Amino acid sequence: MQIPFEPELFNTTINSHLILEYLAFFLAFRYYIILRRKETDHINSNNRLSIILGATLGALIGSRLVGVLENPFVEFTEQNLIQLLNTKTIMGGLFGGLLGVELAKKIIGEKQSSGDLFVFPIILGIFIGRIGCFLSGVKEFTYGKQTSFFTGMDLGDGLQRHPTSLYELVFLVILFFSLKYILNNYSLKNGELFKLFMLFYFGFRFFIEFLKPNVFYVLGLSTIQILCLICWLYYYKFIFQKLKYAR
Repeated sequence: MQIPFEPELFNTTINSHLILEYLAFFLAFRYYIILRRKETDHINSNNRLSIILGATLGALIGSRLVGVLENPFVEFTEQNLIQLLNTKTIMGGLFGGLLGVELAKKIIGEKQSSGDLFVFPIILGIFIGRIGCFLSGVKEFTYGKQTSFFTGMDLGDGLQRHPTSLYELVFLVILFFSLKYILNNYSLKNGELFKLFMLFYFGFRFFIEFLKPNVFYVLGLSTIQILCLICWLYYYKFIFQKLKYAR
């Protein structure tokens, strides 16, 4: 199979990444519905709907804002505006969704933690989406730097590069089963599963960014890495609490 993978159907080139992106949203939401039916949800349906709406709007804004900040433009042109509308990143979507949820909960007066039910559907969605990123090769800005390491692959430009999307797929499988194990074997408070997911995933993304050819840095860090640090600072009380308990 050649990367980028662009099959044709009825003389039309199929955008495999776009199809997998839509499939990711669909299957992740179906998985969430199944989990909600199986588990006791402490949040009523109306408030849960408001929270989902807040998450969606926050993710939409955050994904595009952080996507543009990865490679910001100076001039306000029609071409740059189109770039703004098309650029997005899962990291901005996750953190923007988190802020959207917190704002929605504040507006409706919901005090219960709401993230745990989303954890495994989010992982599933990211996993499917990353398959699309890998199949897109260098046409999607998720590829890695040039390397002589044995995992190097030609992602469409004739160079051996780190297949960072494949690295992330492996990590997501490990994360999925690790969180399942923690959930089944440890007593977690409501909301702690989501916090663990965010800390583990953002921690992974911080380090994997060193393998990517980023072009915009602040203090030697990419926009995504700065966002990862912000996420860890956001959960600093939870981190210190767990470290204190571990002692």
